[in-house]
Amino acid sequence: MKLTSIQIEILTTLVSLFRKKGGAVKGDEIAVVIDRTPGTVRNHMQALRALGMIESVPGPKGGYRPTSQTYDALNITNLPNKTETNIYRNGKLVEDATACEISFTTVQDPKTCNGRVKVVGDIRNFHDGDIIKIGPTPNNKLVIRGKVIGRDDTRNILVYAISDVITLPKRRIRECVNNSHTTIDVYTTVKEAADILLKNEINGAPVTDKKNIVGVVALTDILRALISGFVNQKVWNIMSGDVISIDGDESISSVAKLFDQYHVNNIVVVVNGKPYGVVSKKDVFRDQTGIGESIITPTLMSA
Repeated sequence: MKLTSIQIEILTTLVSLFRKKGGAVKGDEIAVVIDRTPGTVRNHMQALRALGMIESVPGPKGGYRPTSQTYDALNITNLPNKTETNIYRNGKLVEDATACEISFTTVQDPKTCNGRVKVVGDIRNFHDGDIIKIGPTPNNKLVIRGKVIGRDDTRNILVYAISDVITLPKRRIRECVNNSHTTIDVYTTVKEAADILLKNEINGAPVTDKKNIVGVVALTDILRALISGFVNQKVWNIMSGDVISIDGDESISSVAKLFDQYHVNNIVVVVNGKPYGVVSKKDVFRDQTGIGESIITPTLMSA
């Protein structure tokens, strides 16, 4: 079916808004997004409804919703239990947007590798030069990083120059962490904690008050304290109180998402309700941009 460019833009926007709202979308809402008059949108909606591309929903909360033909026309798979592939713009998660199709457009040029990503969601805040990260994808755990070099608002496509492409390992986090189940007590001194980390050749440890995990202390925290002369300072004075934990049976890609979501540097791995180890962002990613080969260094603690 041959659709005009404005009809494709209207349908693309309808799908994005319908996904965001979880219900019918009014023509005025579409008009605002695509910068057209409401009358223009209504006229095209009548034609699209006659083609079976949209359905009208009556009532105060009514409007329009896409049909299966809409997704077919836009070449978008409408999966009821889909797993979202996140998109990040300049280091921040883009809310209400997900990648639905990734392709490579230039691979033969030894100096250039470009890609395209079709997005369900609003892409109008993306501009040339923005750094984007896509992934991890559901199956292959693919993560792509690049710089935006173009945008197709009609089809909701971003074109980008690729800088990194990696695949996160599918193994469980517990397989990458030593499992001696020891912790650092909250009243341990900085010097004692340093000895523990160095002895075990680890980069961080959960801090406990005998019963609960109350924080995380990293080797970098300890080194800063030692340089400042706080040798006998207690660990609770230098630890991070932001405790984020993850089950040891989760995948490495799952812990990568937590780093992006909570903006922490260390996450506690828990098995059967007990601390199992600590993974740091630097362990998981090669650089501070959030992209890199996944390598988790064993991180175990000693009481």
